[in-house]
Amino acid sequence: MSPSRSKLNEREGARIRPLILVRDPIERAVLVAAPRKGSPDARHVAEHLEELTRLVDTAGAEVVGRISQHIASPNPATLIGEGKVEEVATEVAASDASLVIFDEELSPVQGANLERELNVRVMDRAEVILDIFSTRARSHEAKLQVELAQLEYLLPRLTRMWTHLSRIRGGIGLRGPGETQLETDRRSIRQKIQGLKTKLKDVEKHRENLRAGRDPMLSVALVGYTNAGKSSILRGLTAQHEIVVEDRLFATLDTLTREVELGEGQRARVTDTVGFIRKLPHHLVASFRATLEEVRGADVLLHVVDASHPDWEGQMRVVERVLAELGLADLPIIPVFNKMDAVTDPASFTPRVRALHPTGIPATSMRTDGLSPLKAALRDLERVGRPTVRVKVPLEDGARVAALYRDGEVLSRKQTDTEYEFVVRLEVWQVNRLREEGVAVASIEEPGARRKVSGG
Repeated sequence: MSPSRSKLNEREGARIRPLILVRDPIERAVLVAAPRKGSPDARHVAEHLEELTRLVDTAGAEVVGRISQHIASPNPATLIGEGKVEEVATEVAASDASLVIFDEELSPVQGANLERELNVRVMDRAEVILDIFSTRARSHEAKLQVELAQLEYLLPRLTRMWTHLSRIRGGIGLRGPGETQLETDRRSIRQKIQGLKTKLKDVEKHRENLRAGRDPMLSVALVGYTNAGKSSILRGLTAQHEIVVEDRLFATLDTLTREVELGEGQRARVTDTVGFIRKLPHHLVASFRATLEEVRGADVLLHVVDASHPDWEGQMRVVERVLAELGLADLPIIPVFNKMDAVTDPASFTPRVRALHPTGIPATSMRTDGLSPLKAALRDLERVGRPTVRVKVPLEDGARVAALYRDGEVLSRKQTDTEYEFVVRLEVWQVNRLREEGVAVASIEEPGARRKVSGG
């Protein structure tokens, strides 16, 4: 499994290990799920372990065993019961595993106790996700955000980290780290966290300046569960094949914005964002707030759903919870049911979706016309925010006539001996510019507000 990129306290010579300790080229992992009895997680243990398997595969390890236990209440010392700990130890020995990964978040005490009992490295789901993000972050901003999340995750677990190093990698320079060095490391990490937060504030200001300088147009943000196909939709809308598309969890971390031609002279600005997932580490959510400001500034959110996934409704609920945590639930949200070509039973799926989400849009990037309904819906949204006006242009002003056809949606045209009279939909800023240039413009209807567009 790949090491974390964070290098902590190098100047002072601290020997804090990365989040994931590399021993073999490919580590072998045993997965453990311990949902509470009667909880929603308890009804989907197999699916959640399958998703954790994909996460572990993305991070670069091999899953060699799976164990689950429905617990009445978490054991404060080890999360699972003593008998189950022994069962995990037996599985580790039989499969020659070097990692045990829990689907639930472990407290620092639980992690330290389990490592002592099992004598192998113990991780939780949050740590795996953080490691994946550390290896897939490409932009400077994403690297800052991931490093901040890792440090905030690491800080309360420092004692466990030192203990782990002393026991497993004992040797010259690694024997018996004392309390003084531990406190030095804590202070260094806190300083680093503060420095990263300051840098991210600068990034946020830079983003605000970029947004202020953009041409006004319909702004759309793609949100959804990881691997729902957001990047595929953006590539299909733009026909830009350099946009990365992979059938892997968290294939895309960096926010990507492109202008899209919708047809009929209309355009929109579409932003692809990082995917969400069940039990997304709260430190990671907090550190990515600056990136998700792009979402906050959108006129409408397109919630991309993997229609072919057996638990697509559960994934929708996860995304809705994360959006609420980020304060984005009040934005207009329209579901886009992607991968319709892979739905196994469309006869039963389609009526259910229509009943639950009447404004939902079917889509697939695997067919030539698979995104046509989405483009049509975006054109309708674009019209909501554009006033219809009557514009009079002299016959000899060919440049102005061409601009109206290029920048607006011409609904009708009449011609007299001296001028053209157009009925056209334009952006508000375009109408204002025409008036400033002395063009005769008369309002036919008041512009609508895109924020009032309702979603299902």
